[in-house]
Amino acid sequence: MELTDLTVDAIRAGLVAREFSAEELVRATLERIDREDKSIRAYLTLSPERALAKALEIDRRVAAREELPPLAGVPAAVKDVLSTQGLRTTCASRILEHYIPPYDATTVERLEAAGASILGKTNCDEFAMGSSTENSGFFPTHNPRDLSRVPGGSSGGSAAAVASSLAAVALGSDTGGSIRQPASLTGVVGVMGTYGRVSRDGLVAFASSLDHVGPFGRTVVDVARVLGVIAGRDPLDWTSADVPVPDYLAELDQDVRGLKVGVPDEYFAGLSAEIGDNIQKGLDLFARLGLKIERIRMPHTEYAIACYYIICTAEASSNLARYDGVRYGFRETGAEELREMYRKTRDHGFGAEVKRRIMLGTYVLSSGYYEAYYRKAQNVRTLIARDLLEAFDEVDVIVTPTSPIPAFKLGERMDDPLQMYLADIYTVTASLAGVPGISVPCGLTRCPARLPVGMQIIAKHFDEARLLRVAHAFEKAGGFEIS
Repeated sequence: MELTDLTVDAIRAGLVAREFSAEELVRATLERIDREDKSIRAYLTLSPERALAKALEIDRRVAAREELPPLAGVPAAVKDVLSTQGLRTTCASRILEHYIPPYDATTVERLEAAGASILGKTNCDEFAMGSSTENSGFFPTHNPRDLSRVPGGSSGGSAAAVASSLAAVALGSDTGGSIRQPASLTGVVGVMGTYGRVSRDGLVAFASSLDHVGPFGRTVVDVARVLGVIAGRDPLDWTSADVPVPDYLAELDQDVRGLKVGVPDEYFAGLSAEIGDNIQKGLDLFARLGLKIERIRMPHTEYAIACYYIICTAEASSNLARYDGVRYGFRETGAEELREMYRKTRDHGFGAEVKRRIMLGTYVLSSGYYEAYYRKAQNVRTLIARDLLEAFDEVDVIVTPTSPIPAFKLGERMDDPLQMYLADIYTVTASLAGVPGISVPCGLTRCPARLPVGMQIIAKHFDEARLLRVAHAFEKAGGFEIS
C-alpha cells in the first residue's frame, strides 16, 4: 500500500476489493506522520483514537456489504481554527493553547458523517493571520517540496499534510487566499467556494465577511468530492446560502469546448518569467482543449491589497476583542487590577502579527478615521466586485496566477510585513467579491529550485461546478505536469 498514490477513489476501491482495511490505512498514515512530521511539522494535535474509531466503523460497514459513504476510510486533517469536540483547538495561538471545544464545527461533522477519519489538527498562522505559517504561536511548518521554504499560509499545515501524504484530504480556511496560496506553494489542489456555500459554524472567526472553509486534495476529483460533502445550507450559520448543491462529480467530465477564459492584463504586469511562462503554457493548453482565451480588464485590481487589509484588520480587531482572559483561554496571573490583567493576557497570549492587525483594525475603525479608511475600503470592495461581475458577462471563468512568487525561504519575509502581505495580491479580489476560486498545479520553476507554480481559476457566484469542470479538464490534459 503506497500512501503517496492514494486518492479518495483509490481508497474506496481498495476497501471494496479488500486490498486493505480502513483501520490498516489509518494506522499506516499515523505511522507515516510519526516518521515524516518531525521535519515537516504539519500537525499541532493528533487524534488517533478518534480516527481509528471511525475506521473500525467503516470496516464493519464494508464487512456487512453496506453502501459506503462518499469519504469512507479517507484519512483527513483539519486546520486548527475549526472546532473539534473534545479535541484541542488552539488557532495556533498561546491564548487558546489549552482550549477544548464542546462541539464540532459543521464542516467537521459533515466530514466524519461522510466516513472520513480525522487524524488531527494542522498548524496555521495564528488565528489564520499570515501567508507563510511562520506566525504560528508554536512552530513554523516546512514545505515538503523544500524543507528550507514556507508552505504558504495561513493553511500551510493542511496543505503540507496533503502534499506529503500525511493525509489524503484536509480542510483549511481562506480569508484572502489562505487555501489557494498554500495549495500553489506546495503543489496541491485547493478550492474556496462562494461565500455562503460552506457553513462557517465552528470556524473561529478572523474576518467574518471574508472567511471561508474549503478542502485540499491531490486531485480535482478529491476536492470536488469533499466540497460536495461539506457544502450546503446550515441553520447554525445565518450567512450560509440556501442554494442547491450540484452533483460536482457528475458534472466534472462535461465538455468544456467553447467556454471563454478571461485573462486580466492587470494580473500579469511585472510578473516574473518563472511564474508567467508556466501560466502561459497553461493558457495554451486551454486553447488546445477548445476554450477561447480573451483578454479582459479589471481596473480596480491595484486597490485590492489595501482594501483587503483595511477590511480584514477591522473585522479582526472586533472578533479578537473576546480574548481578554475572562471567559476562556489563557489568563495572565499576578495583575493587581482588571485593566492590567487584560493588557498582560493579550500581550503574552497574542503573537506579533495578531497584535499588528488588531492595532491596524482598531485604528481604521476609530473616530475620525472610520470614514477615511473603513468606509472608503467598503466602497472600493464594491467596485472590485463589480469588475468581476462585469467580466463574467463576457467570459465563463477567469484565469490568473495564484501567487506572484514560488515558495520563499523560511524567515525571508518575516521582517517585512508589506512584502508578506503582497503574497496575497492575486487571491484577495475573489475573496472581496465572494466568488469561488481554485488553485491547481501548473508546472515547476527552473531556478533556484524546481518549485510548484499554481494557476488560479475563478468563476461567478455559486458556479463551482463549472470551476471544477475546467480545472478537471486541465488536469486530465496534463496541465499539472507543465514545466
